[in-house]
Formats: sequence, C-alpha cells, structure tokens
Amino acid sequence: MTDDIDRLAIVVVTYNRAELLAELLESIARLHRAPWRVIVVDNASTDNTADVLKTAPRLFAPDQLIVHHSPTNTGGSGGFSQGVDLAMQAGAAWMWVMDDDVEVLPEALDRFAPWMQRFKCIHGRRYDVDGTPFYWQAKWNGFLAVPLPYSIGTFNTQGYALTNSGTFEGMLIHADIVRKIGLPDPRFFISWDDAVYAWLASQYTPVAYVDEFVIQKKRRQKQIKLVFRHLNDSSALVKYRIMHNRGYVWRYFRQYHKLHPIGFGIGTALTFAKEVVRLIAVEHTLRGLGQLVKGLRDAGELRRDPSWKPMPPL
Repeated sequence: MTDDIDRLAIVVVTYNRAELLAELLESIARLHRAPWRVIVVDNASTDNTADVLKTAPRLFAPDQLIVHHSPTNTGGSGGFSQGVDLAMQAGAAWMWVMDDDVEVLPEALDRFAPWMQRFKCIHGRRYDVDGTPFYWQAKWNGFLAVPLPYSIGTFNTQGYALTNSGTFEGMLIHADIVRKIGLPDPRFFISWDDAVYAWLASQYTPVAYVDEFVIQKKRRQKQIKLVFRHLNDSSALVKYRIMHNRGYVWRYFRQYHKLHPIGFGIGTALTFAKEVVRLIAVEHTLRGLGQLVKGLRDAGELRRDPSWKPMPPL
C-alpha cells in the first residue's frame, strides 16, 4: 500500500467555526508530508467561514484544496458522507476525516505511514485542549451495543491496540473499506455516526488505535474528568440524537446479526443514565431531560420502520 499513501485526502467538516477552521487549514499546510487532497465541506455556515475558504487556496498547491458548500446543514454525519463521497470520486486511496476544532501535528502523516502498511482503519492519539495526552480507548461491547472504555493501561508492546469503535476526530480509513461498508450514514445527523462507522469497518478489517500523537484538540468545553472517560457538555440537539440514534445502532447490529435485544435494552438504559449524569454533573441542570425522553421514544419508531435500509456498499 506504499503508493496509496500518496493519495491521502484529508476530509474536514465545518460549521460556524471560522477561526478554528482557519487554524486547522494552516496546520494542514504545515504538514511535513503534504496530503494529496484537502476536502472541506462547509455545512451551510452563517459566520465568515466563506471568507476563510476564499483565502485558503493560498495555503495549498493548485487543485489540492476542494471546497464543497452544502446548501443546508446536514450535520456532522451528512458532512462526512459528502466529504468521503467527494474523496472517493476524486480517486483517494485513504481518507483522514476530522472535525474543524482540531489541529494536526506537523509529523502526523509521517507517524501514520508505517501503520498504513499494516492496517486499513487507524486512529492516532491526540492532545487535549490543555496539551495533556488524551487516552481514548472506546470499544463496542457486543452484548450491550455501546462503546465502553476497555482499558486504562497502555498499548501492546508493538505500540497499538485493536478496537472496533472510532471517532471522526481523526479516523483514517482506506478506500477499500469504504467500498465495502458504504459512505458514512447521513441519517445520524450527529452522534453515534463515527462509532458505528468504525464498527462497520471492524466487520471487514482490524481497527487499530496506534500510540502516535497526530492531533491537538482546540475547542474548550465544560467537562468533568472521570477515571475512564471525559464527560463534556452537549446541546439539546445532541441530547435528542444520542437517544434517537440508538434506533440506528439497533438496525445496524441487527443487519449484521450481532443484536442481543436484552443486552441492547440494558445498553440503552446505561446510555440514558450516563446522559442524566452529564446533565447533573457537567451542566448542573435537568433541562434537557425531555429531549432524552423524546429521543428514546422516537428511536422505538425508527426500529419499527419497515422502509429502513443500511447504507449500500459502493
């Protein structure tokens, strides 16, 4: 896959974070190994994102930057679906997908390169906003159908850990896997989309979390740090989608004959409880409880929708 590395596209989805987007694009331009393409999906931003994107071509070689202005806000899920589609149409062999609130480290692609000879879905490490290492270790529990922390330890002696979950804050995926699992599902809009996408990838290839720092988180959020994970604040829309999109999780697990109905119910109850803890411990309110309940109710309707189909392979 050596030649494939030369056709790596960075896919960025942005919405109303012009300043952070500008910093991210500047960090991409500083990469020691230049990406083949940089694809930015503007999700109908209403701030000065358009101005940032007008001046962005000066940072890159001719034809290196591809900008797509979505006429409507399709959420992170829809944005990444569009961005990966554009990358595949352009002929990318690898897609490194990320939100607009991070920066990439200059040596990132050099650090990824050896692992790209071995794996086809990879996550690197990131620094948190304060510059401290953030150890992300989510892994789907098949019975509960939720990603859980699987370790507070270190990577194996070879410098990686296998997982089956993922995040669009830095997932690196090969075009061969995208062809098998299809584009990211835009129906999620936001929440669970990236974790499910990596889970789908894991049905076809090992998903590796490698001990290489490649990204720096930039956006500050209210949060509490627990032993196993962080809990950030979230919007009303995210609260609704966290519970609503459990319906999509149910459909995909069922599609792949991995669904345990009793375990799924327990996992959903645990997810609901975690969100209540987030409300109380991080946001110091119970406002938003109604959104969780509504999302849970609507997830039930989604599970019963006879017209639902998974994203098709490409």
